[in-house]
Amino acid sequence: MNYQNPFVAFCHRYLPKREALLGQLWRYCITGGIAFVVDFGLFALFLYGLDFHYLLANFFGLMGGLVVNYLISIGWVFTACERNFEQKKFFEFFLFSLIGFLGVGLNQLLMWGMVGLLEWSPMFSKIVAAVLVLMWNFGGRKLLLFRVKKETV
Repeated sequence: MNYQNPFVAFCHRYLPKREALLGQLWRYCITGGIAFVVDFGLFALFLYGLDFHYLLANFFGLMGGLVVNYLISIGWVFTACERNFEQKKFFEFFLFSLIGFLGVGLNQLLMWGMVGLLEWSPMFSKIVAAVLVLMWNFGGRKLLLFRVKKETV
């Protein structure tokens, strides 16, 4: 296929195929990166621009990243999988969000531990927490929502 967008062409040519678990993980990492940019941008805006407490700023950033992650995940990451609840979109988004909210709790706990207890930099702590929570979110969403491969014709 000839892709107009160079990024899409690169991904199609060099990333593992989306049918493979590794391909889905790579796509999820890219998706997570995009969602993290939204998350981190909102975090910085609320923390430094609006002078919110770091945990509240973190929460708003995570919510923005969650919406971006869901939209890209169902449209690009897990398209080779049957969506277990595709006919129940509200329930699907609820489970996707529930996993994300558990990830938010984990992220908040990590931020509290790293910033509040260990006195690490909030920005560095945010990066560490994001990487750990990305693995949690991928695993949970893959197992609960996108487990079975689509049948190929």
